[in-house]
Amino acid sequence: MIKAAILGATGYAGAELMRILSGHPEAEITYPASHSYAGKKFSDIYPGMKGICDMVLREDDISKAAEEADVIFLSLPAGLASSLVTKEILAKAVVIDLGADFRLHDKTTYETWYKTEHHAPSLLKEAVYGLPEIHRDAIKGKRLIANPGCYTTCSIMTLYPLVKNSLIETDGIIIDAKSGTSGSGRGEKLTSLFCEVNESIKAYGVTTHRHTPEIEQELSEAAGMDIVLQFTPHLVPMNRGILSVCYARLKKGVSDEDIKEAYSIYADEPFVRLLSAPPETRYVKGTNLVDISYSVDKRTGNIIAMGAIDNLVKGAAGQAVQNMNIAFGLDETEGLDRAAGCPF
Repeated sequence: MIKAAILGATGYAGAELMRILSGHPEAEITYPASHSYAGKKFSDIYPGMKGICDMVLREDDISKAAEEADVIFLSLPAGLASSLVTKEILAKAVVIDLGADFRLHDKTTYETWYKTEHHAPSLLKEAVYGLPEIHRDAIKGKRLIANPGCYTTCSIMTLYPLVKNSLIETDGIIIDAKSGTSGSGRGEKLTSLFCEVNESIKAYGVTTHRHTPEIEQELSEAAGMDIVLQFTPHLVPMNRGILSVCYARLKKGVSDEDIKEAYSIYADEPFVRLLSAPPETRYVKGTNLVDISYSVDKRTGNIIAMGAIDNLVKGAAGQAVQNMNIAFGLDETEGLDRAAGCPF
């Protein structure tokens, strides 16, 4: 059995990790930790887990976690992971960071967008970007895995086949994305209150959202050239889910068959479904699935590519477990649900 530690176990992503790993046939939680709720039972914080996970939460201590676990999941605010992870920790346990500290390859880019110091720039080259459908081989046996962001997972996977196969113009790409309120975390914020989000929709982080350089980094690598794009996220009044609608101009001469062939890269991926109709967030709720579809506007010469995920599963905890499965040589679908909780 893989022994797992979770630091930040009571945030939304951490709690989702606790839920998934509690039912994982090849893993056991040995070090559940929460700075805010140390000493309390997990099921006291999340009563829905009573009788499923009644473990007492411990203090966030990565050194102790490394002594008691094979893998450490970090679900912490930006800047903390880079101050905690060291070569000594990595020698004892695999670290999967659900935060942003090891996603960007460049220290300056990270500090510019996240407005905080990166404390372990020497480890950036040791980290692998944990998007399995693209970097599966690099993840195998890796000690430090940077779990992608939620918006980025959905947007990159939706656009990747088009960029990788040079089917679209790389300038003028627009990503219009919408997320449920759990994406902003469990902390108390005025902007997340029910009365502030219900019966409304708003754009936020316009031109400044931190996931922008992450999307650009991965798509630039796929294209073999620098890509600068427009990314605008929106907050919608639902708990879970992300819908990314991506607009790009097709290159001249690109046929429907070319596009179909490009997306066939996902044909055998266990967590990707290619749809003929636009995806909906309710059909991926609670799953590690990515639903993708596209439409070509013959009138404008544009392609509209659309993707949907559950931001807490494929966008966070589920993908982290998928990465753990790969890193430890398990079937990557182990312990991950592929049936939506709301099929109707």
